[in-house]
Amino acid sequence: MKTSDFLYQLPEELIAQKPLEQRDRSRLMALNRENNTIDHLMFTDIISKLNAGDALIINTSRVIPARLKGRKRYTNGKTEFLLLKEEDENLWEVMAKPAKRVRKGTQIIFGNHQLIATVLEERDEGLRLVKLESDEPLDKAIHQLGEMPLPPYIHEKLEDQERYQTVYSQSPGSAAAPTAGLHFTEELMANIKEKGISIIPITLHVGMGTFRPVQAENLDEHEMHEEFFEISQESASKMNEIKKNKGRIVAVGTTSCRAIESAADEKGEIKATKKWTDIFIKPGYQFRFMDALITNFHLPESTLLMLVSAFAGRTFMLNAYEEAVKEKYRFFSFGDAMLIE
Repeated sequence: MKTSDFLYQLPEELIAQKPLEQRDRSRLMALNRENNTIDHLMFTDIISKLNAGDALIINTSRVIPARLKGRKRYTNGKTEFLLLKEEDENLWEVMAKPAKRVRKGTQIIFGNHQLIATVLEERDEGLRLVKLESDEPLDKAIHQLGEMPLPPYIHEKLEDQERYQTVYSQSPGSAAAPTAGLHFTEELMANIKEKGISIIPITLHVGMGTFRPVQAENLDEHEMHEEFFEISQESASKMNEIKKNKGRIVAVGTTSCRAIESAADEKGEIKATKKWTDIFIKPGYQFRFMDALITNFHLPESTLLMLVSAFAGRTFMLNAYEEAVKEKYRFFSFGDAMLIE
């Protein structure tokens, strides 16, 4: 299958530039895979699509201010890092810009020398392994100097940084938001619980594996970057119990989907897990555990569009996207939502 099989035309004005005033007032396109039907709802209607005994799987990762702007020691050349993953204490994989000028041994100064990065290793695709040093706790320095890493297609300034966090975010570590969760409010979650629907937390720190563009023409040639995830014993046991009792496992976002599918064994059971995953879910993949998915509208030719196409079928999904364009849904991170069941 080719990357170009997942291309669709999107008018630029449908790319949402800022979040709605109320998180749960976005629209919801509901897809039924069995009947190949599409319904147009509001996100608050999600509660009517969930049944007592179902479970929502939420990703509690929190976005860190992962974009750091600094200057090279000696030359003062402007340099930008996007923190992707902490591989060891104070050792980070970053995306460097401009990468060609950031060589092994280069030192980058951030702020008034509050943070210093030394490049230890040059990697492919603009990636670098760097050692970060600071006289104060490293996380404090990063939060003081870093910026929220909004996607490049968002051109407007985000006034409230918390709007790029889910209301249930807890564990810092993501370079981008698990955006399907941005639609939930605390009130809506309370109403969902009251209906008898379980809300089960897991964590997957969003990194390059989620948003890296597919460069290969053939999907089999694309390699996913690893992302770290964790599922506790308590969450694993709850999910297995829900499944045993014929409840549905509803993943909130492709990140939750990738985590639970990475943790599911061949028998269709979830194991408590704490590891890295490079799972690439594309058409032909056999889902082991997920029954339904809440997600946003994704970029053309992206691995996320390939994942939802694996779940709903490529033709049905592209037809739904065509209808979403026709109905003027809002796309991408701050856009509207989709339920696939």
